[in-house]
Amino acid sequence: MSHFVRDWMSSPVTVVDPDSSVTFALTLMRRRNIHSLVVVLQEGQQTTYGILTTTDIRDKIIASERNPAETTVREIMTMPVVTAHPNWTLKECSIEMQKKGIHHMPVADDQNNLVGLISATDLFIAAEEIGWDAGY
Repeated sequence: MSHFVRDWMSSPVTVVDPDSSVTFALTLMRRRNIHSLVVVLQEGQQTTYGILTTTDIRDKIIASERNPAETTVREIMTMPVVTAHPNWTLKECSIEMQKKGIHHMPVADDQNNLVGLISATDLFIAAEEIGWDAGY
């Protein structure tokens, strides 16, 4: 069984517009039973990514007593994000997530096209299914 990000990432990725309300994002996350949304930002010819996670909702909406209907995704998303590469090993991905203290990483190819999302849960499932060995 494969030990690469490309084989364990979620694809396609659920994205949200940065100017959407947090209420819209919450509904999207709940209905799709997911814990993060990727935010695609276009600045001229340059594409960058942000991410909105349940942690952002907890810390920046609930704990701060902000109204999600009056707050845009852009206001609370995490940015810039570190992206994983589909050819990384799961070990490389896990180490990078640990160093950055994150649980979700968008996956982008060599042309910076969004191709997936990998989460700590995906790594957990991979560990359960294929175990742990030096080939990670």
